[in-house]
Amino acid sequence: MPVNIGRRKLIATLGSAAAWPLVARGQQMPEIGFLLGQSRDALIIAAFQQGLNETGYLEGQNVAIEYRFADGQNDRLPALAAELVDRQIAVLFAGTNAAALAAKAATATIPVVFAIGGDPVKLGLVASLNRPGGNITGVTMFATQMETKRLGLLHELSASVVAALINPSQHDAPAQADEVTEAARVLGLKLHVVYAGSERDLEAAFATCVQLRAGALQVAADPFFNSRREQIVALAARYMVPAIYEWRYFVELGGLASYGTSLADGFRQGGIYTGRVLKGAKTTELPTVQTTRFEFIINLKAAKALGIDVPPMLSARADEVIE
Repeated sequence: MPVNIGRRKLIATLGSAAAWPLVARGQQMPEIGFLLGQSRDALIIAAFQQGLNETGYLEGQNVAIEYRFADGQNDRLPALAAELVDRQIAVLFAGTNAAALAAKAATATIPVVFAIGGDPVKLGLVASLNRPGGNITGVTMFATQMETKRLGLLHELSASVVAALINPSQHDAPAQADEVTEAARVLGLKLHVVYAGSERDLEAAFATCVQLRAGALQVAADPFFNSRREQIVALAARYMVPAIYEWRYFVELGGLASYGTSLADGFRQGGIYTGRVLKGAKTTELPTVQTTRFEFIINLKAAKALGIDVPPMLSARADEVIE
């Protein structure tokens, strides 16, 4: 499913919802706590709300949502999670790995639903995918497990020296660095790992890529990078650095290529699970969902601007080519 939800479909969904009865006066609507490790993202919120709508809930009509955003600063998440728990919310929804970990640490009684890119078992969020146990379950998009695949695609663009951009404050940063380092060794690539954990660090990271003569850049899966996607795509264009990303909306902004699961589908499923919990489903009865739909997107206009000839065999394998 593409990241951008079809405009007509969304308008139709919201339009039909307008006919739903309002909550009776004096009757309190259940409240969802929405915790996101990155900045406010209209695409993510719309996808989550669509999932809620599919289970019969519409914000402002029969459910309230209290939003908290960490803007890529993971150290803020424990306090934000505690704020939401103190509101006696009905369900706590957490997007991103660090947000889910903060939510789990904040409450052992309020149901928690997550939508994350990491492995929830390795992160210690659930006991197993089929039997999560405890008060938490959700959706995993395995974004951080796709670093090797993305590096392989860069290799097919004839880059022999590559760089990997990683956020050092990301929980999975050491594992990401190890994964791309091993993948580069297997592929026979020379790899440089560059780090950026703040907006100011990003330009320095791209300048370093040029100094190192990296022929391409892999931007690792990370909520901070997602929230700065316009800046990152603009820097890649300015420094003439071919880059591959995890989500398609980097490519829609003018990035070269992306490979990963559907972000919208993951958050939509997170909204569905949240709605099911509001209707009385137990988190122990809801197995963790694994998204299985992967998208490989190439922007040929960006490739032309970078002076890259995309191999025809690679274009043929793309799920979508932007021209």
